[in-house]
Amino acid sequence: MSESNPVISWLLDPEDSDPSIRWQVMRDLLDRPESEWLVERSRVETEGWGARFLALEDDDGQWAGGAYNPLDFDWDGPEAKRDPDGPPKQPWTATTHTLSQLRELGLDPSSDRVRRSIELIGNNSRWEYDNLPYWGGEVEPCVNGITVANGTYFGVDMTALVERLISERLEDGGWNCEAENGSVRSSFDTTINVLEGLLEYERVAGGTPESSSARRSGEEYLLERSLHKRLSTGEPIERFLYLIHPYRWYYSVVRALDYFRAAGTTTGTAPDARLEEAVGYVRGRQLDDGKWPLDWNPGGRTWFDVDDGEDGPSRWITLKSLRVLKWIDGSL
Repeated sequence: MSESNPVISWLLDPEDSDPSIRWQVMRDLLDRPESEWLVERSRVETEGWGARFLALEDDDGQWAGGAYNPLDFDWDGPEAKRDPDGPPKQPWTATTHTLSQLRELGLDPSSDRVRRSIELIGNNSRWEYDNLPYWGGEVEPCVNGITVANGTYFGVDMTALVERLISERLEDGGWNCEAENGSVRSSFDTTINVLEGLLEYERVAGGTPESSSARRSGEEYLLERSLHKRLSTGEPIERFLYLIHPYRWYYSVVRALDYFRAAGTTTGTAPDARLEEAVGYVRGRQLDDGKWPLDWNPGGRTWFDVDDGEDGPSRWITLKSLRVLKWIDGSL
């Protein structure tokens, strides 16, 4: 790929794109030297979406006054009213979800501004569940997986919460937030959140033999199902084929493939042949102009959009799909 490619030019557009997109294109698609993409990455803190998120931070380090939910959110009120066939309209403005977006943008975790924010969160934020301290996690492994990914990325020692996640792995190799209610089968949604946390722990902190083993078992859970199928019948699960952004806690094949790409890049592992069907699906969703569409943006309260809307081309889905295909085509 080169900057003359129309899709790459669109992703790099200095007027209409964002530093968070541009630096990842430079690193992952153009193989630019680190000295070049680090300059663009540094702009995430002061320009575009990253700067906007940081400007919305509360004085105590949180966002919207809460750990997982905004302080003023009423789950029984009209804002949370269910769609006819969907989940409640969950809000996405509180601390956890904002940190996840800042991590996706690639905000430099070593900057003084960011380090101060992370320290304030540790001092002031408490989970809505039992008022537990933020960086210690709460009870649901999906939430704790996200917390491990965010905490590790931003320089917090998440070893204790990693050990808890390892102990909560189910017999089929993955995780499920409903395990506390008696579920003994893993969930795609929960498992991908935990896997991303364990991979970040391995990438940044080196991991442990136990965390690496748990991560591989979770990968096997997904691979046995070709990333999108029911093990019992082999039928595709339609929701998992949606091109989703932002991911929030939802699973999708693009999210899973981008996880496997990141894991392969981190560990030097070649793509597993069982990824082939999911990769073929992503190839087939590419538009005639070389971009990828956005099928669904999870509804609910947000600070602002980082995509141009459903059914239109998505820079985020395009970036992630292109770097997955580059990894696959360069390695298989």
